[in-house]
Amino acid sequence: MAKVTIIGSGFIGRAWAITFARGGHDVVLWDAAPEAPLAAIDYIATVLPDLIENDLLNGRTADDVLSRLRAETDLAAALAEADHVQENTPEKLEVKQAVFAELDRLAPPAAVLASSTSALLPSRFTESLPGRHRCLVVHPINPPYLVPAAEIVPAPWTSAETVERARALMVSAGQAPIVMKQELDGFVMNRLQGALLEEAFRLVADGYASVEDVDIGIREGLALRWAFIGPFETIDLNAPAGVRDYVERYNALYSNLFGQMQRRADWTGPVLDVIEKDRRQLLAAEDLQKRQVWRDRNLMALVAHKRRAAQSIGE
Repeated sequence: MAKVTIIGSGFIGRAWAITFARGGHDVVLWDAAPEAPLAAIDYIATVLPDLIENDLLNGRTADDVLSRLRAETDLAAALAEADHVQENTPEKLEVKQAVFAELDRLAPPAAVLASSTSALLPSRFTESLPGRHRCLVVHPINPPYLVPAAEIVPAPWTSAETVERARALMVSAGQAPIVMKQELDGFVMNRLQGALLEEAFRLVADGYASVEDVDIGIREGLALRWAFIGPFETIDLNAPAGVRDYVERYNALYSNLFGQMQRRADWTGPVLDVIEKDRRQLLAAEDLQKRQVWRDRNLMALVAHKRRAAQSIGE
């Protein structure tokens, strides 16, 4: 069991708190806004019944999970005896630099210092720290208590021990770590998602497909496979003799497409008006929060199904 300190108790911080507490770890929540940690715990209490209903608390009770959460208003007290610190402050370089300087100064020397950043390379905000060897990114796919993939991204000076400790903690909390060998803009997930979004914007901007048709292509097509196998396994299974056979069959097709994809659609240009209009016709702005709850409940049902399927069909 580890002691985990959550720095920043907003949307991402409270999701991490559920993940670690459900995994049997003790969690302290801190935020620059003194009222935020208690508000986060109150929010978590409202989420737990749905997780129980879908058997997603790993056999724990709601009371057990809540008992592992503690709010703290003093940063030094929150960091005392921490084994792992998960930072979730705004995506601004100067903020990360200031926060990590404080974390490195106050946290126990052996504590791992991890950032949830999705956009900043760890080298950019840890280079000048005396304890930079223990700093890295652990980027969740939100919300981490429903989506287990988590990217572990070392800076050039992050020690191998730090990477391994972060990986082991993620596994113990039920996550599926993606351990990068070195840092790279966008990490793994945003580069994959970005490639797909680029083509989605192009298809709409150039008048080939509607917003909803693109979403159908993923929702009712590719995502059904991707819910349990990745792109490499997909193509390995989509040709009689496996991945090499697939490449021999379809390399020319994708080579031709690649040339057509070397142009950005201006996401902020007229196509955005089209996309926003179509989305607001499908979902009114005042219903966005309700739909987010619907999304999370569907994720719970999907995760629960995947667990049952793994037990009955095998992984």
